[in-house]
Amino acid sequence: MRVVERTPEILTTTNAAFDTNPFFEPLTDAQRDQVISKAGVIEAYADGEYILKVGDPGDFLFVIISGEVAVVAGEGEDQIEITRLERSQMIGEMAVILNEKRTAACVARGETIILKLAREVFHKVLTAVPEAAMSMMRMLAERLKKTSRPPAHKDFRGDAPIPPVEILRLLPAAFMQRHRVAPVRKHENKILLGYCDRMDNNLLAAVGHLLPAMKLEPVSIESDYFQKIMQNYAGDALVTNQTTDNSGIKHIDDLLNRLVEEGGSDLHLSAGQVPRWRIDGSIRPIAGLLKLGNSEVFQLLEPIMRPDSIEKFNKSGDEDFAYAMDKHSRFRINLLRDHQGVSAVFRHIPNTIFTLEELGMPEILKRWAESPKGLVLVTGPTGSGKSTTLAAMVDHINRTRECHILTIEDPVEFVHQSRKALVNQREVGVHTESFSRALKAALREDPDVVLVGEMRDLETINMALETANTGHLVLATLHTSTAMSTVNRIVDQFPAESQEQIRAGLADNLLGVCCQTLCRKIGGGRVPALEVMVMDFGMSNMIREGKTHMLLTGMTTGQSRGNRLLNDDLVKLVRSGKITKEEAHSKAVDLGDLAKRLGSEK
Repeated sequence: MRVVERTPEILTTTNAAFDTNPFFEPLTDAQRDQVISKAGVIEAYADGEYILKVGDPGDFLFVIISGEVAVVAGEGEDQIEITRLERSQMIGEMAVILNEKRTAACVARGETIILKLAREVFHKVLTAVPEAAMSMMRMLAERLKKTSRPPAHKDFRGDAPIPPVEILRLLPAAFMQRHRVAPVRKHENKILLGYCDRMDNNLLAAVGHLLPAMKLEPVSIESDYFQKIMQNYAGDALVTNQTTDNSGIKHIDDLLNRLVEEGGSDLHLSAGQVPRWRIDGSIRPIAGLLKLGNSEVFQLLEPIMRPDSIEKFNKSGDEDFAYAMDKHSRFRINLLRDHQGVSAVFRHIPNTIFTLEELGMPEILKRWAESPKGLVLVTGPTGSGKSTTLAAMVDHINRTRECHILTIEDPVEFVHQSRKALVNQREVGVHTESFSRALKAALREDPDVVLVGEMRDLETINMALETANTGHLVLATLHTSTAMSTVNRIVDQFPAESQEQIRAGLADNLLGVCCQTLCRKIGGGRVPALEVMVMDFGMSNMIREGKTHMLLTGMTTGQSRGNRLLNDDLVKLVRSGKITKEEAHSKAVDLGDLAKRLGSEK
């Protein structure tokens, strides 16, 4: 940003912008000259430069003199452009009126010049020229009208009949689910395109690319109606009159290819059930398939299993193993018996290892990865992306440090090729008997960094702490939902007489805890909500003295050091329009605090 000199040309351009702004239109020439020449500051911004950010105080009003400004929510890859403002339009009037912090950011698109006015100037204009207040009300009403979602069309509400399957098949199921759109009616080359959330030019262009010969007409539909469409399209209606004992799956690779193409994270095969997959956090039946036969699941998996895995499964009734379909697709598989027969769950492990920046992770995780020693815990429920985050941390170390990385996993998920570092990956049950045995051996294998896929039992936790205590960096996971419960879970695993020693070990070695959960995004996809605890001298003492109930206070007051609370992240995601209030409530641990903070927000 740079302050612009008030040359005659700039003043002429500024006056021209004011001429077409309804708020300043009622001002006399003298009043307008007073605002432009004496009260305002003219600033220039380069392309991509932030004019204001989320959380900035509402101290100033901005008038666009030339160029364009994008109003955006979110950060990094998850950044969403809500709207774009042009010459003579204003930025930040709601924050100024309400005297609240900014809830969205504004970014210059191309070289942009603005006039910055203090809140006091805005109030003086309202006081001196009452007509300006009415103009402001009209402007805000117009903006609200543009961004508000229209009511659902009467023909496409929850109880309406669903479109024929041949119309639905015009668009890929994954595309419809991710963007919450569906073709609902077709006449010759014209399609009514139903949408649940909002329809913008980018989404319309994406559908037009898939249906180049069609004329598209957007129409608003109810969420319940969309869900009914997807349930039917997913195959629920196809299995009512099944007469065979075979689902129609010829080879497991065919189904796994579909899973990858549709953007699914998990595949579920259960005897006597229609195959299902999880997309954007929801499990849905797979279109075009029938119920699986009682022995069909094992018949599909047997060709891809190792002989020792088959033997273990026949003995114990369950087995974990990995399967590399090709060089691009890997899967973690759990095979089990239940009351109906054999079932299997496949977790898709992306071939691409994303960087911490691409995942939108905070900078503190990179600093932890660069630490020479200590214990870092990444926690969260199953399917919350812990393995993906740890893989990104290992990849960062692999690319930046000359060291030895040893991973102990069950099974090996992300495959790391040695780059600057030497990487050895061991699989429990294949290369070693257990996590604890592998950790004992690790101390004789000269590692600098040890990744523990899961701290399942007391012995593994104890060995992980000992490994960190002997000067290694240890990365590990736990199934806990908050930083405070993570510390308590570790300490409570041990007998009472050992807990003081374990608290001392944690206090000396723990670098931090990152708890994460994945939330369903509005319009499809998922976004992480994080709680991060960054250790310092005070918080280490809290753990050493058994005062873990005080960690929350330490995290609240230490947010400048990288600490963040889960509810803060959930509130931010709701206010930025990424997730619904209901989704935030479903992921919160402290529901009372979240309800109080969100209030009546939608």
